[in-house]
Amino acid sequence: MTTHTPIVGMIFLLVLLWLAFAALLYFAEHGVGEAAIKSYGSALYWGIAAFSTAGIADTPKSDMGLLVGGIWIVVGSILFFGTIVATVTSYFMRPMQRPGKRIIDTIEYNLEQLDDLSVEELDLLKETVDTLISHVEGLKQKQRPNE
Repeated sequence: MTTHTPIVGMIFLLVLLWLAFAALLYFAEHGVGEAAIKSYGSALYWGIAAFSTAGIADTPKSDMGLLVGGIWIVVGSILFFGTIVATVTSYFMRPMQRPGKRIIDTIEYNLEQLDDLSVEELDLLKETVDTLISHVEGLKQKQRPNE
């Protein structure tokens, strides 16, 4: 089982939404006399400038343009920065998610619960530990000839 973040899918979704919101903004601002967004290309530029927090995006002039732009800033920022944070976090968390680490964590948790176990459960635990010890001893014997 591999753990990963769907960065490619998120970037694809971000690009699709960017294109859609730019089109919506262009149509919302189209025909507004004092609007700075007069072409689809300038709407695309606005889409990048707006959610990048650079502060260089022109403010839409129409009420619909303001609504579309506000939604895009929130959605675009969450997708963009959320994808970056999730990818970096996933990269640094991978060593902690190894199957061996999860097994050890489970064993440690169960050892903390010994007082709550019945005699039958303790017998099963003893058998499991004995099997584990036998397995470890077998691995050690296999490695000794290689040393």
